[in-house]
Amino acid sequence: MWNQGSLRAQRLRAAYLFMLPGMTFFLIFYLYPLIQALQISLYEWSIMPGQDSRFVGAANYLRALRDPIFWISMRNTVLYTAVTVPGQMILAMLVALALHAIPRWRVLFRTLYYLPVITSWVVAALLFKFLFHSQSGLINYLLVDVLHLSDHYIPWLQNPETALVAIMTLGIWKGIGWSMVIFLAALQDIPLELYEAAALDGAGRWGQFRYITLPMMRPTVIFVLVMLVIGGFNVFLPVYLMTGGAPMHRTETLLTYMYNEAFNFLDFGYGAALSYMLAILIFLLSFIQIKLLRRPMEL
Repeated sequence: MWNQGSLRAQRLRAAYLFMLPGMTFFLIFYLYPLIQALQISLYEWSIMPGQDSRFVGAANYLRALRDPIFWISMRNTVLYTAVTVPGQMILAMLVALALHAIPRWRVLFRTLYYLPVITSWVVAALLFKFLFHSQSGLINYLLVDVLHLSDHYIPWLQNPETALVAIMTLGIWKGIGWSMVIFLAALQDIPLELYEAAALDGAGRWGQFRYITLPMMRPTVIFVLVMLVIGGFNVFLPVYLMTGGAPMHRTETLLTYMYNEAFNFLDFGYGAALSYMLAILIFLLSFIQIKLLRRPMEL
């Protein structure tokens, strides 16, 4: 008994030693900044040496609820997520089904579709900014000079509605490959015998997809949906690099607005409050999604 207890204690010590570097990194670079940001959100924070920061309590949070730009950025973030998440999932599912059906060149096509995922957001955003440029952009050149679908160049990034279209197009294009790889892996785990039995019973492609593929892939679809929603609400670089929130904050999202308030206007207290409001919103949305989607699916 003593030897077993001693062996278990040694194993626990070894496990804790292996965990120590990661836990130290987490505490220093994740947990401490989170606690510090919560403290900052309760103050009118001053970064000037010798100036005290004034405690304001929940004033920064209440200010956000009365801030029209906050609601504009909230609307844009929700709209971006509502468009890009279904767009990525539907297109990724179609691509995964197509790749799963072809016996040859699967690795090549999978690599090609995954290339946008590993492309830097900075490079991709600058590329799309050039593509949607109002004068020298490729999109306007095709629409006006090649296809003659328009008689004038469209100011894509100067108009709030069309700028959001360009940003959402980038989000969908860049995210298809990530979801496709996960869906493809889930498809390969479905036993072929199920499809053969369904075909013998007279089920067509749609019936097999509805009654076999979707139920078997349900946990994977839930995981991808939750992760894409989190990513959608954290959209930052495309907006910041393509429009910067302009014109007149009409393309602002929650993260770009938070960044501008904190680092451009040095209102760190308000910026920290916005970050915590975003974190709470993402947590609630993820919790609700998981609870609702774990229910048995009615077919």
